[in-house]
Amino acid sequence: MLQNKVFIIGLPRTGTTSICAAMLKLGFTVAHTAYTQTTFEKAQVIADTPAFADFIRLDDYYPNSKFIYLTRNTKKWLPSIKQLLQRMYVNVSRDDGGFNTIIKRCYQKTFSPFILENIESDEFLTNSYMNHRNEVVQHFSQRPKDLLVIDISELESYRKLLTFLSLDDSNNKGAFEKLNVGGKVTAWKDLKHDNKIESTKNGRISLLDYLIVPEN
Repeated sequence: MLQNKVFIIGLPRTGTTSICAAMLKLGFTVAHTAYTQTTFEKAQVIADTPAFADFIRLDDYYPNSKFIYLTRNTKKWLPSIKQLLQRMYVNVSRDDGGFNTIIKRCYQKTFSPFILENIESDEFLTNSYMNHRNEVVQHFSQRPKDLLVIDISELESYRKLLTFLSLDDSNNKGAFEKLNVGGKVTAWKDLKHDNKIESTKNGRISLLDYLIVPEN
């Protein structure tokens, strides 16, 4: 079993919940979003927020880790991400509460400027997707063995995951379960598993160690 951390750095609505569920079944401790240092310490696999926004700093702080970037056909991704961002808009944008500061920072950074006009624009969202993808590809351009790029809807994607993690795929009949389809976002919350790591403690976030280290 891989001992270093695995970061799932695909953008929201690219299949992060599905791959997290698969990683649980493969025996990893998994956090789908991580907002406390304890979560980072307990989880072998960390996805979504803040991983998709902070992958460069995480790469520096957690050397020898593996990174998985999830792609998705933009025609399918656009309506899904647009619906999510519209739902999140008020709580990401407000100064007097709403989502925690980590969520706000990550979404405002990735979808900048985070205004209604932009998150309702296919062109803006497509550019945000491509900018993020290009940043990932460029960062790992000299280290292809540390990055796996997959679309979980493709038949060979599960086998590629096992190979990337150096897991036995000789009798592989696995596939990614489709979760959170049709705009749903609660599949991870509803999932019960002993290896599931909570994102917060009693809803409280904490200072994350990798953010204390100055950026290069």
